[in-house]
Amino acid sequence: MIEDIIKGKYAKPDKTIKQHTEDLLKELDELNQLGYIYDTRIYKLIKKACIYHDVGKINEEFQTRVTSHKKIPFNPKKEVSHNILSTYFIDKNEFENEQDYLIVAHAVLNHHDYCDVFEIMRDKKDLIASLIDDYDHFKVTRVTQSKLAGIVENPDAIKVKGYLHKCDYAASGGYVAEYENNFLEESLAKLLKRWQKNNKKAKWNELQEYCIENKDENIIVVAQTGMGKTEAGLHWIGNSKGFFILPIRTAINAIYDRVVKEVLNYDESKLGETYYNQTKKLKIDQSVAVLHSNSLEHYSDLYSQYDKNSNGQQKSEDEKERIDIIKYEEIGKHLSIPLNISTMDQVFDFVYKYQGFELKLTTLSYSKVVIDEIQMYGPDLLAYLIYGLEQVVKQGGKVAILTATLPQFIKDLLSKNINFKFKEGGFIDNSVRHNLEVIDERINAEDICDLYRKNKEKGVGNKILVVCNTIKEAQNIYRNIKEDETINDNELNILHSKFIRKDRSRKEKQILKFGQTYVEGTKDIDIQNGIWVATSVVEASLDIDFDYLFTELQDLNSLFQRLGRCNRKGVKDSSEPNCYVYTEINENLLTKIGDKDDIFIDETIFNLSKEAIETVSGQISEKDKISLIDEYLTMDNLKTSNYIRKYNEIYKYIRDIPVYHFKADNVDLRNILSVDIIPGPVYEKYLDQINEWIRELNDFNTPKKQKIKLRQNIESLTVSVSPWDLKAYRKAVRDSKATTYNPVKVDNYRVYPVIDCEYSELGYVKKNYKEKNSIGGMFM
Repeated sequence: MIEDIIKGKYAKPDKTIKQHTEDLLKELDELNQLGYIYDTRIYKLIKKACIYHDVGKINEEFQTRVTSHKKIPFNPKKEVSHNILSTYFIDKNEFENEQDYLIVAHAVLNHHDYCDVFEIMRDKKDLIASLIDDYDHFKVTRVTQSKLAGIVENPDAIKVKGYLHKCDYAASGGYVAEYENNFLEESLAKLLKRWQKNNKKAKWNELQEYCIENKDENIIVVAQTGMGKTEAGLHWIGNSKGFFILPIRTAINAIYDRVVKEVLNYDESKLGETYYNQTKKLKIDQSVAVLHSNSLEHYSDLYSQYDKNSNGQQKSEDEKERIDIIKYEEIGKHLSIPLNISTMDQVFDFVYKYQGFELKLTTLSYSKVVIDEIQMYGPDLLAYLIYGLEQVVKQGGKVAILTATLPQFIKDLLSKNINFKFKEGGFIDNSVRHNLEVIDERINAEDICDLYRKNKEKGVGNKILVVCNTIKEAQNIYRNIKEDETINDNELNILHSKFIRKDRSRKEKQILKFGQTYVEGTKDIDIQNGIWVATSVVEASLDIDFDYLFTELQDLNSLFQRLGRCNRKGVKDSSEPNCYVYTEINENLLTKIGDKDDIFIDETIFNLSKEAIETVSGQISEKDKISLIDEYLTMDNLKTSNYIRKYNEIYKYIRDIPVYHFKADNVDLRNILSVDIIPGPVYEKYLDQINEWIRELNDFNTPKKQKIKLRQNIESLTVSVSPWDLKAYRKAVRDSKATTYNPVKVDNYRVYPVIDCEYSELGYVKKNYKEKNSIGGMFM
């Protein structure tokens, strides 16, 4: 019957409803064959939703618009959205029970977010009747809002709607809904064989074997730095759909590069294909994706390397890398690629329950999710994450938490509402990598410079990492070290989040190279002289190995993460102090007084951490670290802290958000109040180039790929700052106390303010607008 009424009717200008529906059913069958739909009943309900979802397009008004040679806008006085009309064709008698009918009706009714569907159904009954009048025998009882209210958060309803979205978007966009993961286990086996060519005794360690043996379980694993948690997580994912979630973009890029180059053994000479056995060939852009806000930029940087030959000359078109990075990024965003290295906000924003959230949650329902360094998240993001994990597990997804440290209070929060048990594993030994000197003072440049000079005179390893709690403190330490005439400028560097993108990217590559343990290609310890002053951006998942660490205390978890950047491999001498911990910090950070840019440290956690670390003097083993965390950072000790209060507040807020209250475009899981701007000095330096880039962007003849590169060029000059900085600047302009700049408009969606500020080797520094500046007429 349905086939009869849709015959010859169009869903799109170039495709009939029947053809489009067949495309959806093809994607559905592929998902089913991959084993991503576990329940036959659910499969049948999805199939019905696919069949009915566009039937409403048969109405005469839509057919007139879709087949017209000129664009005819939707007229709400003459037409009703097709997703509403489609529900009137769903035969309730085809279902075994009312709940199954409501699940399908809900999926069809809400597979688009064009309008308030129930308002239309209530207020436009006559128009609806006229649009489907010719199909009177199909008109079934109208689904009501009251009946659907209890179905929208039903786990089966979420799945059916999520799969419908996935099939519909893939069919409409002309891409594959899911590529198969049939390569990861074999790739890991081949990686081990390559290692064994250099070392016959090479094998997977006990952590990695544990993850292999427990790949069908939800697990929590605490493992010390350097044990190969990345490979362990990949083993746990195996040949399943997988997400590797990390807190820091730099670490995501580094792990993606390792997976591509080492695990998948990417070979640019084979034009983008890795031949991993005799019969199959692996395409990177169908295998592993990086998901964060600058993923396209990273693809561009990485794969442009392969457009040049060994002499640094441009390859011919026939020799060039065959990866289309634009298409690659789009497919990645659709979550079609089997292995994903991602920030939390790219995946877990479904917790806002916006219209369409079901697609991400459904994808995670047949996926394995690795959470790396869960203790790195603040109370707000931890609340989002734990609530999200609860929903993933409820829908059938698997979770592995791999971390170097895990406070008992986080375990308690995880087990509070998740109705399942993690299998726990611990891989911590009595090895000693760190020798602590705990100093009850503020961190200072004199101590750093004194040690640096002594090491340089001795000719010993002299890589010093300084980690400060705030950017302002890092900049002060850097300035003070720079004043020491015995320290060469080329031996001093600074890294934090307030550098423009191009400078931060360059610095991140430099610190990764400088922080290597061994001389490349050898097992000789890499001995260099250099000081890097940084913030918490270096804390987690960065494979850097310094000889000495100077750090402010923030909390035990953060401290032990920072220690992991020093003597990372444990192959350096630790008989003398190699880590200096300063326990006096700016009190404003504890009392929430002062600069709005500053982080705020929970006073209870800080005081407990200080009490704990003051019991340490000299060498500390990996087990000692865990013991301190277990003893001090307990729920009993923290239950009245601001951290737990904030966590509970955010958790309750996110739990109680009504379904579809938020629009997808209005959610920001990162909860970071920031705005991207171009610093005035940077703008003035690159003014001619910016004008040329804008001119090319506005040229209709500029190819799409070139436009993306041009946008990246402009974005590389931006830095994220507090909205308060922009507000203060605009007030200063009104008061004639700051230089006036016009914003840089890239397109209708991206407009970057230019701020009168300081920008130098220190990065971005806010300007004091008390003194009147000359007003510059900076126009594009």
